[in-house]
Amino acid sequence: MNWRFWRKKDSKKKRSATREWVDAIIFAVIAATLIRTLFIEAYTIPTPSMERSLLVGDFLFVSKVNYGARTPMTPIAFPFAHHTMPILGTKAYWDGIKLPYYRLPGLSDIKKGDVVVFNYPMEADSPYYRPVDKRENYIKRCQGTPGDTLSVVDAQVFINGKAAENPPEGQIDYAINPSDASINPAILDELKVSYYDSRGIPTMTAAAAQKLRTYSNIKSVTPLIAAKNEVDPMYPVFPNDPHFQWNADNYGPVIVPKKGWTVKLDSLTLPIYKRAIEVYEGNKLEVNGNQITINGKRTNSYTFKMNYYWMMGDNRHNSLDSRFWGFVPEDHIVGKALFIWMSWDSEASFFNKIRWSRLFRGVH
Repeated sequence: MNWRFWRKKDSKKKRSATREWVDAIIFAVIAATLIRTLFIEAYTIPTPSMERSLLVGDFLFVSKVNYGARTPMTPIAFPFAHHTMPILGTKAYWDGIKLPYYRLPGLSDIKKGDVVVFNYPMEADSPYYRPVDKRENYIKRCQGTPGDTLSVVDAQVFINGKAAENPPEGQIDYAINPSDASINPAILDELKVSYYDSRGIPTMTAAAAQKLRTYSNIKSVTPLIAAKNEVDPMYPVFPNDPHFQWNADNYGPVIVPKKGWTVKLDSLTLPIYKRAIEVYEGNKLEVNGNQITINGKRTNSYTFKMNYYWMMGDNRHNSLDSRFWGFVPEDHIVGKALFIWMSWDSEASFFNKIRWSRLFRGVH
Protein backbone atom coordinates (compact mmCIF):
# COMPACT_ATOMS: atom_id res chain seq x y z
CA MET A 1 0.00 0.00 0.00
CA ASN A 2 1.33 3.45 -0.93
CA TRP A 3 1.21 5.62 2.22
CA ARG A 4 1.52 8.81 0.13
CA PHE A 5 -2.27 9.00 -0.11
CA TRP A 6 -2.29 12.75 -0.74
CA ARG A 7 -0.46 12.44 -4.06
CA LYS A 8 -1.77 11.30 -7.41
CA LYS A 9 -0.09 8.16 -8.61
CA ASP A 10 2.27 8.89 -11.48
CA SER A 11 4.25 5.93 -12.71
CA LYS A 12 5.73 7.76 -15.68
CA LYS A 13 7.67 10.40 -13.74
CA LYS A 14 10.62 9.36 -11.65
CA ARG A 15 10.69 11.04 -8.25
CA SER A 16 13.69 13.26 -7.59
CA ALA A 17 16.13 12.62 -4.75
CA THR A 18 14.82 15.72 -2.96
CA ARG A 19 11.24 14.45 -3.16
CA GLU A 20 12.33 11.05 -1.85
CA TRP A 21 14.03 12.72 1.14
CA VAL A 22 10.98 14.88 1.86
CA ASP A 23 8.70 11.84 1.70
CA ALA A 24 10.99 9.89 4.02
CA ILE A 25 11.18 12.75 6.54
CA ILE A 26 7.41 13.27 6.56
CA PHE A 27 6.82 9.56 7.05
CA ALA A 28 9.39 9.40 9.88
CA VAL A 29 7.83 12.39 11.67
CA ILE A 30 4.30 10.95 11.39
CA ALA A 31 5.41 7.50 12.56
CA ALA A 32 7.46 8.85 15.48
CA THR A 33 4.62 11.15 16.55
CA LEU A 34 2.14 8.26 16.56
CA ILE A 35 4.54 6.09 18.58
CA ARG A 36 5.19 8.93 21.05
CA THR A 37 1.48 9.71 21.41
CA LEU A 38 0.01 6.21 21.57
CA PHE A 39 2.73 3.81 22.71
CA ILE A 40 5.92 5.00 24.39
CA GLU A 41 7.76 8.25 25.17
CA ALA A 42 11.19 9.17 26.51
CA TYR A 43 11.48 11.09 29.79
CA THR A 44 14.41 12.47 31.81
CA ILE A 45 14.57 12.70 35.62
CA PRO A 46 15.23 16.42 36.34
CA THR A 47 15.08 16.58 40.18
CA PRO A 48 16.05 14.38 43.16
CA SER A 49 12.47 13.91 44.43
CA MET A 50 12.52 10.19 43.53
CA GLU A 51 16.02 9.37 44.73
CA ARG A 52 17.36 6.84 45.34
CA SER A 53 14.82 4.89 43.30
CA LEU A 54 15.43 7.18 40.31
CA LEU A 55 18.43 9.48 39.96
CA VAL A 56 18.83 12.86 38.33
CA GLY A 57 20.06 12.08 34.82
CA ASP A 58 18.15 8.81 34.42
CA PHE A 59 16.54 8.53 30.99
CA LEU A 60 13.31 6.52 31.04
CA PHE A 61 10.83 5.05 28.65
CA VAL A 62 7.25 5.79 29.71
CA SER A 63 4.47 3.50 28.50
CA LYS A 64 1.24 5.04 27.20
CA VAL A 65 -0.26 1.58 26.67
CA ASN A 66 -0.43 0.44 30.31
CA TYR A 67 -3.05 2.98 31.42
CA GLY A 68 -4.35 3.70 27.92
CA ALA A 69 -3.04 6.47 25.69
CA ARG A 70 -4.57 9.91 26.21
CA THR A 71 -5.61 11.37 22.87
CA PRO A 72 -4.19 14.84 22.13
CA MET A 73 -6.14 17.65 23.76
CA THR A 74 -4.07 20.33 22.02
CA PRO A 75 -3.68 18.71 18.58
CA ILE A 76 -1.79 21.47 16.75
CA ALA A 77 1.78 21.42 18.03
CA PHE A 78 5.35 21.28 16.79
CA PRO A 79 6.57 17.66 16.58
CA PHE A 80 8.70 16.38 19.48
CA ALA A 81 8.52 19.64 21.46
CA HIS A 82 6.47 19.38 24.65
CA HIS A 83 5.43 22.97 25.35
CA THR A 84 8.37 25.22 24.43
CA MET A 85 10.35 25.54 21.21
CA PRO A 86 14.07 24.77 21.60
CA ILE A 87 16.36 27.83 21.34
CA LEU A 88 13.47 30.17 20.48
CA GLY A 89 11.72 29.72 23.84
CA THR A 90 8.30 30.34 22.27
CA LYS A 91 5.17 28.21 22.57
CA ALA A 92 5.42 24.93 20.67
CA TYR A 93 1.65 24.59 20.31
CA TRP A 94 -1.43 26.52 19.27
CA ASP A 95 -4.32 26.40 21.72
CA GLY A 96 -6.88 27.81 19.31
CA ILE A 97 -8.25 24.27 18.95
CA LYS A 98 -8.91 22.21 22.08
CA LEU A 99 -10.31 18.69 22.16
CA PRO A 100 -12.08 17.03 25.12
CA TYR A 101 -10.26 14.55 27.32
CA TYR A 102 -10.44 10.95 26.11
CA ARG A 103 -8.32 7.93 26.98
CA LEU A 104 -8.01 4.75 24.97
CA PRO A 105 -8.47 1.42 26.78
CA GLY A 106 -5.34 0.38 28.69
CA LEU A 107 -3.81 -2.83 29.96
CA SER A 108 -4.52 -1.99 33.62
CA ASP A 109 -5.58 0.67 36.06
CA ILE A 110 -3.05 2.70 38.03
CA LYS A 111 -2.01 0.67 41.06
CA LYS A 112 -0.57 1.78 44.38
CA GLY A 113 3.20 1.64 44.10
CA ASP A 114 3.32 2.41 40.36
CA VAL A 115 5.80 5.08 39.27
CA VAL A 116 3.70 7.47 37.18
CA VAL A 117 4.44 10.41 34.88
CA PHE A 118 1.74 13.09 34.91
CA ASN A 119 1.20 16.74 34.05
CA TYR A 120 1.75 19.12 36.95
CA PRO A 121 -1.78 20.05 38.11
CA MET A 122 -0.87 23.37 39.77
CA GLU A 123 -0.35 24.97 36.34
CA ALA A 124 -4.12 24.84 35.83
CA ASP A 125 -4.67 28.29 37.38
CA SER A 126 -1.14 29.69 37.56
CA PRO A 127 0.17 32.76 35.68
CA TYR A 128 2.02 30.25 33.47
CA TYR A 129 -1.18 28.54 32.38
CA ARG A 130 -0.84 25.85 29.74
CA PRO A 131 -3.37 23.31 28.40
CA VAL A 132 -3.51 20.05 30.39
CA ASP A 133 -1.41 17.98 27.97
CA LYS A 134 1.20 20.75 27.66
CA ARG A 135 1.83 21.23 31.36
CA GLU A 136 5.18 20.29 32.89
CA ASN A 137 5.76 16.56 33.29
CA TYR A 138 6.26 15.27 36.84
CA ILE A 139 7.14 11.79 38.06
CA LYS A 140 6.14 10.36 41.45
CA ARG A 141 4.97 7.12 43.00
CA CYS A 142 1.23 6.54 43.32
CA GLN A 143 0.31 6.14 46.99
CA GLY A 144 -3.46 6.54 46.85
CA THR A 145 -6.00 5.48 44.21
CA PRO A 146 -9.64 6.59 43.78
CA GLY A 147 -11.71 5.94 46.90
CA ASP A 148 -8.75 5.34 49.23
CA THR A 149 -8.55 6.96 52.64
CA LEU A 150 -4.95 8.11 53.00
CA SER A 151 -3.00 9.43 55.95
CA VAL A 152 0.64 9.88 56.92
CA VAL A 153 1.67 9.11 60.50
CA ASP A 154 5.28 9.80 61.51
CA ALA A 155 6.34 9.66 57.83
CA GLN A 156 4.62 6.30 57.28
CA VAL A 157 1.83 6.26 54.70
CA PHE A 158 -1.38 4.49 55.70
CA ILE A 159 -4.03 3.41 53.19
CA ASN A 160 -7.48 2.53 54.53
CA GLY A 161 -6.00 2.14 58.00
CA LYS A 162 -3.12 -0.19 56.99
CA ALA A 163 0.55 0.74 56.64
CA ALA A 164 1.52 1.02 52.97
CA GLU A 165 4.57 -0.77 51.61
CA ASN A 166 7.53 1.61 51.61
CA PRO A 167 9.73 1.96 48.51
CA PRO A 168 12.88 -0.13 49.09
CA GLU A 169 15.06 2.82 48.05
CA GLY A 170 12.90 5.48 49.74
CA GLN A 171 14.72 7.91 52.01
CA ILE A 172 14.18 10.67 54.58
CA ASP A 173 16.32 13.13 56.56
CA TYR A 174 18.28 12.01 59.64
CA ALA A 175 20.29 13.56 62.45
CA ILE A 176 23.63 11.87 63.12
CA ASN A 177 25.28 12.06 66.55
CA PRO A 178 28.16 12.83 66.55
CA SER A 179 28.20 15.05 63.45
CA ASP A 180 28.70 13.26 60.14
CA ALA A 181 31.79 15.46 59.71
CA SER A 182 33.59 12.95 61.94
CA ILE A 183 32.70 10.01 59.67
CA ASN A 184 35.00 8.75 56.96
CA PRO A 185 33.59 10.30 53.72
CA ALA A 186 34.14 6.98 51.94
CA ILE A 187 31.57 5.39 54.27
CA LEU A 188 29.00 8.08 53.45
CA ASP A 189 29.69 7.61 49.73
CA GLU A 190 29.32 3.84 50.04
CA LEU A 191 25.97 4.25 51.81
CA LYS A 192 24.93 6.91 49.27
CA VAL A 193 24.13 9.50 51.92
CA SER A 194 22.99 12.71 50.20
CA TYR A 195 22.68 16.37 51.13
CA TYR A 196 19.86 18.17 49.32
CA ASP A 197 18.95 20.65 52.03
CA SER A 198 20.84 23.96 52.20
CA ARG A 199 21.34 23.27 55.91
CA GLY A 200 23.42 20.23 55.07
CA ILE A 201 21.07 17.68 56.64
CA PRO A 202 21.92 14.10 55.60
CA THR A 203 19.29 12.12 53.69
CA MET A 204 19.44 8.34 53.45
CA THR A 205 17.51 5.09 53.29
CA ALA A 206 16.46 3.19 56.42
CA ALA A 207 19.01 0.48 55.54
CA ALA A 208 21.82 3.05 55.35
CA ALA A 209 20.78 4.53 58.70
CA GLN A 210 20.81 1.08 60.27
CA LYS A 211 24.30 0.42 58.88
CA LEU A 212 25.62 3.71 60.28
CA ARG A 213 24.37 2.77 63.74
CA THR A 214 26.78 -0.19 63.75
CA TYR A 215 29.87 2.06 63.74
CA SER A 216 31.45 2.55 67.14
CA ASN A 217 31.84 6.33 66.85
CA ILE A 218 28.15 6.84 66.03
CA LYS A 219 25.96 7.33 69.09
CA SER A 220 22.66 7.68 67.24
CA VAL A 221 21.06 8.10 63.82
CA THR A 222 17.63 9.60 64.34
CA PRO A 223 14.96 10.27 61.68
CA LEU A 224 13.95 13.93 61.56
CA ILE A 225 10.17 13.68 61.67
CA ALA A 226 7.91 16.66 62.30
CA ALA A 227 5.65 16.25 65.31
CA LYS A 228 1.91 15.93 64.94
CA ASN A 229 0.12 19.33 64.73
CA GLU A 230 3.47 21.07 64.07
CA VAL A 231 2.73 23.33 61.10
CA ASP A 232 5.70 24.44 58.98
CA PRO A 233 5.05 28.03 57.82
CA MET A 234 7.84 27.77 55.23
CA TYR A 235 6.30 24.72 53.54
CA PRO A 236 2.57 24.65 54.27
CA VAL A 237 0.80 21.51 53.13
CA PHE A 238 -2.40 21.15 51.15
CA PRO A 239 -5.00 22.61 51.62
CA ASN A 240 -3.14 25.25 53.68
CA ASP A 241 -6.19 25.92 55.85
CA PRO A 242 -6.24 26.72 59.61
CA HIS A 243 -8.73 23.89 60.18
CA PHE A 244 -5.95 21.38 59.51
CA GLN A 245 -2.80 21.31 61.64
CA TRP A 246 -0.96 18.99 59.27
CA ASN A 247 2.60 18.67 58.02
CA ALA A 248 4.47 16.47 55.54
CA ASP A 249 5.14 13.74 58.13
CA ASN A 250 1.76 13.76 59.86
CA TYR A 251 -0.99 14.34 57.37
CA GLY A 252 -4.68 13.58 56.88
CA PRO A 253 -6.72 11.51 56.71
CA VAL A 254 -8.16 12.48 53.33
CA ILE A 255 -10.37 10.51 50.94
CA VAL A 256 -9.06 10.42 47.37
CA PRO A 257 -12.00 11.35 45.09
CA LYS A 258 -13.48 8.65 42.88
CA LYS A 259 -15.65 9.12 39.82
CA GLY A 260 -19.27 8.96 40.97
CA TRP A 261 -18.43 9.53 44.65
CA THR A 262 -20.59 12.14 46.35
CA VAL A 263 -19.01 14.22 49.11
CA LYS A 264 -20.96 16.27 51.62
CA LEU A 265 -19.70 19.85 51.51
CA ASP A 266 -19.03 21.64 54.78
CA SER A 267 -16.30 23.66 56.49
CA LEU A 268 -14.03 20.58 56.76
CA THR A 269 -14.49 19.03 53.32
CA LEU A 270 -14.74 22.16 51.21
CA PRO A 271 -11.08 23.26 51.67
CA ILE A 272 -9.92 19.80 50.57
CA TYR A 273 -12.15 19.35 47.52
CA LYS A 274 -12.77 22.94 46.43
CA ARG A 275 -9.88 22.99 43.96
CA ALA A 276 -10.93 19.74 42.29
CA ILE A 277 -14.53 20.95 41.96
CA GLU A 278 -13.62 24.38 40.60
CA VAL A 279 -10.34 24.06 38.72
CA TYR A 280 -10.16 20.44 37.52
CA GLU A 281 -13.87 19.83 36.89
CA GLY A 282 -14.68 23.35 35.68
CA ASN A 283 -17.52 24.38 38.00
CA LYS A 284 -18.33 27.81 39.40
CA LEU A 285 -18.39 27.37 43.19
CA GLU A 286 -19.46 30.18 45.52
CA VAL A 287 -19.66 30.26 49.31
CA ASN A 288 -21.76 32.86 51.12
CA GLY A 289 -21.79 32.12 54.84
CA ASN A 290 -23.19 28.60 55.20
CA GLN A 291 -24.70 28.69 51.71
CA ILE A 292 -22.87 26.87 48.90
CA THR A 293 -23.81 27.23 45.25
CA ILE A 294 -22.34 25.32 42.31
CA ASN A 295 -23.12 26.69 38.86
CA GLY A 296 -25.82 28.87 40.37
CA LYS A 297 -27.61 26.03 42.20
CA ARG A 298 -27.64 25.81 45.98
CA THR A 299 -26.26 22.50 47.24
CA ASN A 300 -24.56 20.77 50.16
CA SER A 301 -22.89 17.99 48.18
CA TYR A 302 -20.94 17.29 44.99
CA THR A 303 -20.52 14.17 42.81
CA PHE A 304 -17.11 13.86 41.13
CA LYS A 305 -16.81 13.38 37.38
CA MET A 306 -13.23 12.07 37.36
CA ASN A 307 -10.94 9.75 39.27
CA TYR A 308 -8.05 11.25 41.24
CA TYR A 309 -4.72 9.99 42.56
CA TRP A 310 -2.30 10.78 45.38
CA MET A 311 1.36 10.99 44.28
CA MET A 312 4.46 11.17 46.48
CA GLY A 313 8.21 11.18 45.87
CA ASP A 314 10.39 8.42 47.30
CA ASN A 315 12.78 11.07 48.64
CA ARG A 316 10.13 12.03 51.17
CA HIS A 317 11.74 15.07 52.79
CA ASN A 318 12.89 16.53 49.47
CA SER A 319 9.80 16.18 47.33
CA LEU A 320 7.02 18.64 46.52
CA ASP A 321 4.11 16.30 45.87
CA SER A 322 0.44 15.70 46.70
CA ARG A 323 1.08 16.61 50.32
CA PHE A 324 1.71 20.17 49.12
CA TRP A 325 -0.66 20.56 46.15
CA GLY A 326 -3.30 17.86 46.49
CA PHE A 327 -4.87 15.40 44.09
CA VAL A 328 -3.85 14.52 40.52
CA PRO A 329 -6.85 14.29 38.14
CA GLU A 330 -7.04 11.35 35.75
CA ASP A 331 -6.87 13.63 32.68
CA HIS A 332 -3.34 14.68 33.81
CA ILE A 333 -1.97 11.11 33.73
CA VAL A 334 0.67 10.60 31.01
CA GLY A 335 1.87 7.03 31.53
CA LYS A 336 3.76 4.42 33.53
CA ALA A 337 7.57 4.49 33.89
CA LEU A 338 8.93 1.22 32.49
CA PHE A 339 12.73 1.12 32.47
CA ILE A 340 15.92 3.20 32.41
CA TRP A 341 17.64 3.09 29.04
CA MET A 342 20.44 5.54 29.89
CA SER A 343 21.77 7.20 33.04
CA TRP A 344 24.08 10.22 32.94
CA ASP A 345 25.88 11.66 35.97
CA SER A 346 26.68 15.27 35.10
CA GLU A 347 28.81 15.71 38.23
CA ALA A 348 31.11 12.75 37.59
CA SER A 349 34.42 12.83 35.75
CA PHE A 350 34.30 12.53 31.95
CA PHE A 351 35.03 8.79 31.86
CA ASN A 352 32.51 7.98 34.62
CA LYS A 353 29.53 9.99 33.47
CA ILE A 354 27.56 6.96 32.25
CA ARG A 355 26.12 4.93 35.15
CA TRP A 356 26.54 1.56 33.46
CA SER A 357 24.90 -0.41 36.25
CA ARG A 358 21.61 1.45 35.72
CA LEU A 359 21.26 0.85 31.98
CA PHE A 360 18.11 -1.09 31.02
CA ARG A 361 17.08 -1.41 34.65
CA GLY A 362 13.35 -1.74 35.23
CA VAL A 363 11.48 0.82 37.33
CA HIS A 364 9.94 -0.77 40.42
